[in-house]
Amino acid sequence: MPPTVYAEPSGGVILCIDDNQEVLECERAFLETFGYAVLSAPSVDKGLELASIYSIDVVVLDYFMPKMNGPEVATELRRLRPQAPIILLTEGQGVPELALSLADALVAKDRLASQLLPTIAYLQGGGRISPASYDA
Repeated sequence: MPPTVYAEPSGGVILCIDDNQEVLECERAFLETFGYAVLSAPSVDKGLELASIYSIDVVVLDYFMPKMNGPEVATELRRLRPQAPIILLTEGQGVPELALSLADALVAKDRLASQLLPTIAYLQGGGRISPASYDA
């Protein structure tokens, strides 16, 4: 697991895709506080559109989305932005191995405030968090 101490952010563009507007607004406010530029997408379609237009450094993706689930969206994001690490957000355990293999990290929504920033910093440094170390 990445360190829980906040590292100095290197900045960059974060794409957040979540159908819950409140979560999306919290992610934006939190990440902007630490110097990140945040693109927010309240739907899969909007997220994929933004990913096709802008250079993205990290994607924060809700696992449960209407229309397409996290693994389906992650597959499409890998096609559009193969170098951008993907962080899947989930509300609980039981994420299938396929989903874990498509993501670079998994963060539980109830640990968003403590784990999102260090996970982003770790992934921007070239790391990948193995499924065995997930603590969802």
